[in-house]
Amino acid sequence: MPQTSMHNPEDQTQPAASTTVKALVALLLTVHAGLLAWSATKHSPNLNEHAHLVAGISHWKFARFELYRVNPPLVRMVAALPVLFSDAKYEWSGFYESPGARPVFTLGPEFIHVNGARFIWYLTLARWACIPFSLLGGYLCYRWAKDLYGSWAGVFSLTLWCFSPNIIAHGQCITPDCGATVLGLAATYAFWKWLQSPHWMQMVIAGVVLGLAELTKSTWIILFGLWPLIWLVWFITRATSPNTPWHRQALQLGTILLLGVYLLNLGYGFEGSFTQLKAFQFVSETLTDVERDKEERVISERQNRFQDSWIGALPVPLPSNYLLGIDVQKKDFEDFGRESYLRGEFRDKGWWYYYLYALTIKVPLGYWILFGLTMVHACWLGSSVRTTWQNGFVLAVPALTVLILVSSQTGFNHHMRYVLPIFPFAFIWMGQSALWFIEKKKIAALVTSISLTWALGCSIWIYPHSLAYFNELVRGPYNGHQHLLHSNIDWGQDLLFLKQWIRDHPEAKPFYMCYYSYFDPRDLGMDYLLPPVNEEQSTNFQPPPGWYAISVNYMKGYGWRYPKNGFAYFQKYKPVDTAGYSIYIYRIPESDLR
Repeated sequence: MPQTSMHNPEDQTQPAASTTVKALVALLLTVHAGLLAWSATKHSPNLNEHAHLVAGISHWKFARFELYRVNPPLVRMVAALPVLFSDAKYEWSGFYESPGARPVFTLGPEFIHVNGARFIWYLTLARWACIPFSLLGGYLCYRWAKDLYGSWAGVFSLTLWCFSPNIIAHGQCITPDCGATVLGLAATYAFWKWLQSPHWMQMVIAGVVLGLAELTKSTWIILFGLWPLIWLVWFITRATSPNTPWHRQALQLGTILLLGVYLLNLGYGFEGSFTQLKAFQFVSETLTDVERDKEERVISERQNRFQDSWIGALPVPLPSNYLLGIDVQKKDFEDFGRESYLRGEFRDKGWWYYYLYALTIKVPLGYWILFGLTMVHACWLGSSVRTTWQNGFVLAVPALTVLILVSSQTGFNHHMRYVLPIFPFAFIWMGQSALWFIEKKKIAALVTSISLTWALGCSIWIYPHSLAYFNELVRGPYNGHQHLLHSNIDWGQDLLFLKQWIRDHPEAKPFYMCYYSYFDPRDLGMDYLLPPVNEEQSTNFQPPPGWYAISVNYMKGYGWRYPKNGFAYFQKYKPVDTAGYSIYIYRIPESDLR
């Protein structure tokens, strides 16, 4: 039988070495949990967290899944569990239902309003409940890299995960990005184990974990197409056991995919499963018939492009709100009214290279150097540890597919977090850089040590403001807003830091604030005035004297809830301080007016 990997002699681990590795794994995961738990107490709700939390609570209370349907419910249901047993108050009067409706962004702020400052404690509980997702992700990075390259490579990959500023930033939140990243990785790892040994028990594990991954984010629907392709390549190249005939493997593969579909429907309680396709009311142009004139004005529209075709009579083997969520998400990407921002430019559509650019400046340079060293090692003919190209194929295909798929959606670009699922696959592959030490390649080992130390130092330096991390190519987080906005730097996460700043500066009166969020900061005990809006876009516009706290998104001219460039006049002033890296604080004295 062809070998899937050849382990390094040093990986025939002696008891003492094995104990050391286990201790390091436990230590790294403990430190990672501590970083997430502490940071979770320091940050205000980001733009979406209150909506995810109230949606998760509604799933448990009413067994309904309309709220926040653009993402499957698993992560937010886990987050909501501890809050269900608290004394939280609820207000559901703002709920309504219509095609494309998003009432969750009314219910989330209302949930904050009725609970006041107590909401921060409920959010902290919800965040802590989601920490195990990130711990599982770290362990899987260790385990898969260990299987491929040996124990020390596993520790190396685990270290990359535990101290990545992007993983720390999203691992502390209840938004589904980290949970989806981890379960997508878990599903692919289980599938890889099945490819190596296609037995029925491994088949069941792969199918169950696939279903769980599908319940985190609809991005992973791609696995239903990728896994048959990966299996075909794996089988044709005879990387798997010849003792299991192809028809038995094909039957097991089909069972894996069916189990995944079954678990997906089960997670929704089979709500609307097998509804005819023509019965859905869609809102995206992809799934509706929209006719436009030369000025792009809508002339006629049908809410379902399949309603008059034979395809429309087919039952859809998916929960209704899962399919409707994909439709609404697709509409978001088609919406040319949502401005994108890159390198100081706003425009009504995105850029195909947006995510590549974002990765370049938001991943530590030390990681990029390690990535380059890994490429050298993967091609190093003298390497003592080899792994078949099929293993690299299994790692690369999901990551590249996610990157290409997301980059192709150029209706708008706001969030690098959409490509977070590619990170663990890269970290696992980069684990082989640890082998430079075992192979006694002194120069490569020295560069590896310096790069890893540099990257970890940068991540620890910016902590707990990991969301706003930018590397040295753009001179760090204070220049980040010159390149990216939204959840890359300002997701509303620094309100609690601003609240502490106000306590420390009682002289800051009158106090004006423009904060990037759906909810009113007054509900969390903030007292402020709204700064005047420069609606006329006058270059001589002058605000009254006082202290001002302006979210970076608004300072750069993003419109959203206010006129575009309504607060961009603050760019001509120098801030006297910042709250985190997303809220700039200005003082306009009387002398400036004179």
